[in-house]
Amino acid sequence: MKEMLMSEVDLVPLTVPEVRRLLYRLAWCSVPSQEHTLAWSFWRRRHQARARYFHYRTRLARLSA
Repeated sequence: MKEMLMSEVDLVPLTVPEVRRLLYRLAWCSVPSQEHTLAWSFWRRRHQARARYFHYRTRLARLSA
């Protein structure tokens, strides 16, 4: 399967639980680092966007069949 290239604009918007987690991690926790927390958030939203893309693609294929 061809790997899909995505840019930052393809990220899923932040959710309320993720904002809560980010604020908690950035403001009150010393471990892990801020860089790690932000990298985790980027990874999570990129993963969600990719999952959504493939989910929609599968659903569309089922509707077309």
